Amino acid sequence: MELPLAERAVLVTGASSGIGRAIAIAAARAGADVAITYRANRDGASQVEREIGALGRRSVSIHLDLADDTSIRGVGPAARDALGRLDVWVNNAGADILTGAGASLPPLERLDLLLRVDLRGTIIASWQAVEIFDARGGAIINMSWDHVLSGMAGRNPQMFAAAKGGVLAFSKSLARSVAPRVRVNVLAPGWIETAFAAGLDEAHHREIAGSTPLERWGTADDVAGAAVFLASPAASYLTGQTIMIGGGVVM
Repeated sequence: MELPLAERAVLVTGASSGIGRAIAIAAARAGADVAITYRANRDGASQVEREIGALGRRSVSIHLDLADDTSIRGVGPAARDALGRLDVWVNNAGADILTGAGASLPPLERLDLLLRVDLRGTIIASWQAVEIFDARGGAIINMSWDHVLSGMAGRNPQMFAAAKGGVLAFSKSLARSVAPRVRVNVLAPGWIETAFAAGLDEAHHREIAGSTPLERWGTADDVAGAAVFLASPAASYLTGQTIMIGGGVVM
């Protein structure tokens, strides 16, 4: 049986852990060679490289700081040079304002970080992907949030909605601009088991699962499966579309 991403090269940003790690490994399992990026977690990136190698695929890890224009401009050529081609670009990396040092930043600094990394960084990286794909074209997958379509109360949700809503709107306009050579689609995860989920108290964790039509939290693998589909020939007639991976909370 032919693998859906055989003979393809995929770049996944922010792939040293979490959702990005799951997408990178799923792409390798689907037959792709994979370039992964990391900002601070070099050890995590090395572990992902080893897991991809164990699947018989080539991989390379590249440092990327989405707040640095020079860093963004260098990542595409580095991935293409290492793998010989680039067919799919997954803009997964984003700023973390919910856990670690980001959670303690003042509100305006959190907002500036989200807009610079998640929105501006995605835009610049997407433009570079379009430039670096060869005549065969390629596919871009950008990361939004399911609640940008319904709203959620709170200061942090307001900030996420601004950044991730911008990613969704930008992606639709980009899709119209670069068709038919390049397809651009969006993944919009909802409640996914990440570091944020691990920090919740058990009662709140259960409450969120109970409010979800599918009665559970999503996993990084749930997102990865959708990413592989959008990257594959099975999605060759899809562009400008958004897949919400949230268990039905937003429909």
